[in-house]
Amino acid sequence: MLYDVRQTTTYSYAAPVRFARQVLRMTPVDRPGHQSVIAHALDLNPEATTLEWGTDFFGNAMVWLTMDQSHDALCISTRSRVDVKTSPLPDAAATLMVDQVRTQALEQFALGPEAPVHGLFASRAIALDADITGWCASSFPADRPVLEAGLELMHRIQEAFTYEPGATMVTTPPHEAFAERRGVCQDFAQVMIAGLRGLGLPARYVSGYLRTVPPEGQPRLEGADATHAWLELWCGPQVGWVGLDPTNAIAVGDDHIILAIGRDYADVSPVDGVIVASGDHMLAVGVDVVPVELVPPR
Repeated sequence: MLYDVRQTTTYSYAAPVRFARQVLRMTPVDRPGHQSVIAHALDLNPEATTLEWGTDFFGNAMVWLTMDQSHDALCISTRSRVDVKTSPLPDAAATLMVDQVRTQALEQFALGPEAPVHGLFASRAIALDADITGWCASSFPADRPVLEAGLELMHRIQEAFTYEPGATMVTTPPHEAFAERRGVCQDFAQVMIAGLRGLGLPARYVSGYLRTVPPEGQPRLEGADATHAWLELWCGPQVGWVGLDPTNAIAVGDDHIILAIGRDYADVSPVDGVIVASGDHMLAVGVDVVPVELVPPR
C-alpha cells in the first residue's frame, strides 16, 4: 500500500511564548520488513530560528528546533509518502514457547536498538504491576507458543476494555487504565506491554498512523484520523519483533504506518521540550492517511 500522510499539530498559547527549544518525532523512516519512506516535508509557522536533524538510539528521526522570536501559536505540518509492505505474520503455533523466549531474551548479548533487553524492564511511563501481570498470566503457560499467547492476550484486552477518548490523559499510568478498564490506544498498548514485561517477555511501544479508510463492508477502525499506538512482542531471535494492535485486536499489517519505536510513550512523544511562557495552551491535531491510486503507465 502506498499512502500520503498529512498531520497538522497546532499549539495555541494563552500568552506569547518568548523562547522555545523543542524536539519533534514526526518523521517516518524506513523500517525493513514494513515500510519505505519515499518523501517527507516539514513546515513550521512561524519558522524556526534553527533546525537540526538527526536520529535517536532506536533509529527514530528527530528534529531539534529553536524559536527565539515571540509567538502566540505554533503550527507544525508534516507530509509524507510511505510505501507499506508488511512481512507475512509468522505461523503463531510454530513460534518458540513462552519459557524459551524468556530464557533466550536473557541470554542475548546484543545491546543495539533491536535487542530484546530494551523491552524487558520497567521504563519511565510503564511500571510493572502485579495486578496487570496476574491478569495477563492466564494466556501464557510456559509451554505455549509465544505469538499464539500474545494474540490471545491482544483479543482479551480489546474485549475487556472500553475505547473511550477523554477517559485518560497522556500521563495516565497503565495501572490506572487497567483498573478502570477504559482508555485510548496508548493505554491499551501500555497495559499489554506492562503485562508482557511482568511475565519476562520483551515488548516495546510503537507510535504511528492507522489507515482512515476501512475495507469495503468493514467497520471503521478505532484510532483512525489520529496518531495511533500499538506494541511489538519479541518472539525469539529467528522471528524477532511482531506488531500487535490491542485497540483493534489485529496483527499489525499494511494499514499501520510506523512513526517511532521506543520503550514507552515517553520515548516517542511527537513534540517535547521547553517553552518560556505563562498560562495554559490548547492543542489541536489533525491526521489524514490517504491511499494513493497509481495510474499504470501506458
